[in-house]
Amino acid sequence: MRPAGRAGRFVLAIVIIMTAAAWGQASAPPAKAAAQQFPTIKYEKYKLANGLEVILSEDHRLPLVAVDLWYHVGPANEKPGRTGFAHLFEHMMFQGSKHVKANEHFRLMEAAGASDINGTTDFDRTNYFETVPANQLELALWAESDRMGWLLDNLNGRNLANQRDVVRNERREGESRPYDLVEEGVQHLLYPKTHPYYGDVIGSHADIESAELNDVRDFFKTYYAPNNASIAVVGDFDPKTIKALLQKYFGPIPSGPPVPKIEAVTPPITEERRATITDAVQLPRVYLAWITAPFFKPGDAEMDLLAMTLGEGKSSRLYKKLVYEKQIAQDVRANQESLMLGSKFVIQATAKPGVKPEELEKAIEEELAAVQKDGITAAELERAKNTIETQRIQHLQRLGGFGGKADMLDLYNHYLNDPGYLPKDLARYENATRESVKQQAEKLTPNSRVVVYGVPGQKVVEDVAKRPEPQSAEAVAGGPGNDEWRTTPPKPAVAKAPQLPVPAQFKLPNGIPVYLVEQHALPVMTAQLTVLRGSEANPADKAGLASFTAMMMNEGTEKRTSPQLADDIAQIGATVSAASTADATSITAAALTKNSDKLFDLLSDVAIHPAFREEEIERVRKRRLTTLIQQNDQPQVVAQRVLLREVYGAQSPYGYLETGTPESTQATTREDMVKFYKSGFAPQDSALVVAGDITEAQLKSLAQKYFGGWTGQATASKAPVVENTSSRRIVIVDKPNAPQSALRIGQVGLQRNSPDYPAVLVMNDILGGLFSSRINLNLREAHGYTYGAFSFYQFRRGTGPFVIGSMIRTDVTAPAVKEVFNEVEKIRSGEVTPEELSMAKESNVRGLTADFETTAQTARTTSNLFVYGLPLDYYRTLPAKLEAVTPGDVHRMTEKYVSPDKMVVVVAGDRAKIEPELKKLNLGAVQAQDTEGKKLTEAGGGE
Repeated sequence: MRPAGRAGRFVLAIVIIMTAAAWGQASAPPAKAAAQQFPTIKYEKYKLANGLEVILSEDHRLPLVAVDLWYHVGPANEKPGRTGFAHLFEHMMFQGSKHVKANEHFRLMEAAGASDINGTTDFDRTNYFETVPANQLELALWAESDRMGWLLDNLNGRNLANQRDVVRNERREGESRPYDLVEEGVQHLLYPKTHPYYGDVIGSHADIESAELNDVRDFFKTYYAPNNASIAVVGDFDPKTIKALLQKYFGPIPSGPPVPKIEAVTPPITEERRATITDAVQLPRVYLAWITAPFFKPGDAEMDLLAMTLGEGKSSRLYKKLVYEKQIAQDVRANQESLMLGSKFVIQATAKPGVKPEELEKAIEEELAAVQKDGITAAELERAKNTIETQRIQHLQRLGGFGGKADMLDLYNHYLNDPGYLPKDLARYENATRESVKQQAEKLTPNSRVVVYGVPGQKVVEDVAKRPEPQSAEAVAGGPGNDEWRTTPPKPAVAKAPQLPVPAQFKLPNGIPVYLVEQHALPVMTAQLTVLRGSEANPADKAGLASFTAMMMNEGTEKRTSPQLADDIAQIGATVSAASTADATSITAAALTKNSDKLFDLLSDVAIHPAFREEEIERVRKRRLTTLIQQNDQPQVVAQRVLLREVYGAQSPYGYLETGTPESTQATTREDMVKFYKSGFAPQDSALVVAGDITEAQLKSLAQKYFGGWTGQATASKAPVVENTSSRRIVIVDKPNAPQSALRIGQVGLQRNSPDYPAVLVMNDILGGLFSSRINLNLREAHGYTYGAFSFYQFRRGTGPFVIGSMIRTDVTAPAVKEVFNEVEKIRSGEVTPEELSMAKESNVRGLTADFETTAQTARTTSNLFVYGLPLDYYRTLPAKLEAVTPGDVHRMTEKYVSPDKMVVVVAGDRAKIEPELKKLNLGAVQAQDTEGKKLTEAGGGE
């Protein structure tokens, strides 16, 4: 499922001991790596009588708790003809149980202020998680246990039919993405048809549609039992009461039958397998894939290191050779996807225009052969090890959610029965050698591989018709008795006030303001130099100039060439990159604190001494032009691009995506970039924001050393004047044979520093900002039109856009648009309920803490104070403003900022199938164009 609510809102709550000896119940790592001082996670593990494994890890620094529940079931447990059941159940588990009404799980969690709610399915497991305020822990345990023990009491034919539609819409959304079908074709060749890894995790349309109620019930009884699950609870809980709570809610659920052993065996590939698959793409892409060592088995770590050396980032061999030197690939990547029944090692490369797949394949083979012959260098091995170490430690910043601490404990427990495996995990990389990596690379032979070419052509989708579902198929009692006490959700404990930081601030002698938020739980840091020079400063004929300039800042400095810069960054396991928004350009750098001096050297070099070499500009220009071509493969990007132009017009810098247009990219010169940089990048219009494990004294020294000598004069750009003059109309962007319609409906919104900002946040969450919002529940849950629908305000220094969007099943495009406008009219004409208002306010107030979860989030959030001229204590005072929002405020915001008569409707989809019904909506003039913006008269024809 897609992250619900404010995806990415997590809170740091880590107990970490930076010695190899004190790491809870786990045993010591191998002696060779003991001196490395790997991080450890303090935890306790025990088992309930019914078999549920419990993993507890305390942290009382923030008033939040992550609950992460893993079921040991995935497609690895499925049978042929019944694919997608594990993923289907991930959806069914949100459809209500005996004591939790349909769609109530998300509503209850969002109303409680949960900062992260979701479920995910991978080939080997399924998990569910939420991060909640500490006083709402009991609610999370009640809801999770209810669907474990009492889901069947609410599992009826109607619910199953609805979620079949939602899951198939999710699959169609994937099928709409470029190369998605090609990647599934790689799976088909790697594994036999009877193997559970053969297809997509979601399953095939045919298998999803054929799922019967009794099949689903049997699957639940077999795999969704406490003896086939583990739960990790991480954060600010009371150790004196937590075990009693877990026993109260999960203890009464009886153990299930013995779980059938996985019978699938992955046969080796003994002869090369090839295929060419057509897709609606602009450029060919080449995939080379092998079956490799299973997760955590000997050789798995070496394959990770090999993948990083070959194809992860600008310092990798394939990037340097194919993208940088030969310029025959638009992008390239290598990846080891570690799995229980045999991992897969994949190299993929997208061809430049005019380059044949055979040429790419040959170039990849040459680089792989060089590694197999001579191995990787000591420097390359060090870079890969440092990068993995940094990434693992950075992941520990997150309390819950994708890859967070709770997820990590459950992952290690799932595969190794050892939640505290982190030091051993890092040790297996540290113990790898050049020779051991070379030995694994030698196993990637031509006879054991799969080669797939994804080429431009017709997208062939194996969809099936929806079948009628007997509405009389009712739920059956399935949970244990004596459950009357579960009917009422538990009341929250006393809430703790959000703990939001106020940054320290000082100025360097040259005028640069420096903001610091100290976070000492982990040895990580993020530094960000933000300059008030963004795409709002682009000339009318140079759309994308800010983005192009920022991109060139990543391509070498006066003392470092582009490859040297990439190598120096990777050598310390860091990331350093420049990027633009409408408001500003930011150069962001992150690394372990032990590398802070080198990090600041790299950050300042990129920010103050960009080279803008002519030959690099021409190389990057070609890549950007190709990127613009590739945008036409992505219907959601096309729809957004057209919407901005229709709302703001061709003369406004807000009327374009950051990437600009092919014409402006061709016209941009080195002189344009140098002028843009010199006129906007200087100390007086910049700010240095730092978050992490560093003191103010240390930062003053580093900032003065690397930025104190920066001089120059600049003029900050100004936000463009925007007038809300658009009128309602429909623009169809013709994408023949598209599996879905990409929908965007929008108008102008408001500025970020508007006093209406808090009330608009609350209003939008009710309308379309949360999973439990009106638009999403209507289109997804009530009608099954989509996998998800949303609305958002893109806040800027100027008047940014308000956007409603979704990917819609083609045959219901017009009804979906009608329902969106129905919801817009309802919120304008009627009052919001107390429950909706409370849910939106709590979600915003409690979710604010998670905006400071990681050093990267903290630096980004803090930089907004500078960009939008907000006071230092802004975030500390914001909760009170959110709490003060009334129903009357919400109504005034809808009247002021939601104007259905000014909304432009953009639909990127199959015109021949959607235009007739869209015209019947009478929402204004209907016009059509192709992806290049050329107006069309008749379907498929030009003007």
